[in-house]
Amino acid sequence: MLQVRPGLYLGGAAASMEPGSLREAGVTAVLTVDAEEPDLPGPDLRRLFVRALDEPGTDLLSRLDGCVAFVRQARAEGRAVLVRCHAGVSRSVAVMTAFLMKTEQLTFEKAYENLRTIHPEAKMNEGFEWQLKLYQAMGCEVDTSSAIYKQYRLQKVTEKYPELQNLPQDLFAVDPTTVPQGLKDEILYKCRKCRRSLFRSSSILDHKEGSGPVAFAHKRLMPAFAPAPGGPAQCTSHFVEPVQWMEPALLGVMDGQLLCPKCNAKLGSFNWCGEQCSCGRWVTPAFQIHKNRVDEERPLPRLGSQSRKA
Repeated sequence: MLQVRPGLYLGGAAASMEPGSLREAGVTAVLTVDAEEPDLPGPDLRRLFVRALDEPGTDLLSRLDGCVAFVRQARAEGRAVLVRCHAGVSRSVAVMTAFLMKTEQLTFEKAYENLRTIHPEAKMNEGFEWQLKLYQAMGCEVDTSSAIYKQYRLQKVTEKYPELQNLPQDLFAVDPTTVPQGLKDEILYKCRKCRRSLFRSSSILDHKEGSGPVAFAHKRLMPAFAPAPGGPAQCTSHFVEPVQWMEPALLGVMDGQLLCPKCNAKLGSFNWCGEQCSCGRWVTPAFQIHKNRVDEERPLPRLGSQSRKA
């Protein structure tokens, strides 16, 4: 059991099972991140168990806020806290890194480096490293409404449901036809042909612009170093989260067309394994709506205070 900060410890299974070690360190709260819940000694021990395997595909990101909150609350009450997993090398290290990032405003790299100076054997798996970088990108707070988290969750669902059947309903954004536009201060996107509402701006999953024509060099006969006319390619599609009207087309198949649910006009395509945007960026999974197939409807500006004057 190693002291990371005063009253904050990191360890494995052996450390938490020894009442003497916990008592000597003054530990009265234990956060366990492991495959099985341990039978910890001490009736007065505050505890939180997070079931997680030490595998890159394990979703730890969704649990980080709860873990950090548990440790912060326990320390605020004057308790010494032990964060543990089975070996004290990967899962507990990932959670402790997140705690340092959140409470000390450290980047992932600095927090992880700081921890490894204390615990040289610390080595979280690459999946946890990626998740902590996403945690940093969200400002060290899991924002389930952010494009970052939505894209992450879509990737996790693809891993968990390879047969793409019985997908969680909360994976799909609400069909905008079921919510009056007046209740939403967002841009509404409609089918250009029949004007059926399709998705809102909050469903767009932005991505960093790719390298442009260079990314498609393998598809051209011209040399890869040849300059492309017109400069860098622009994004000609919106990549969105799945919307309820898409569900019948998505289930049970890896890829296909996205058609307007009202007039059957072709809107774009989807591929759970990913597609390449016109800008060159690869997006996985991809639900792509071509910009030239939809129109934008922007909300009317709110009336100012002058309109309320008698």
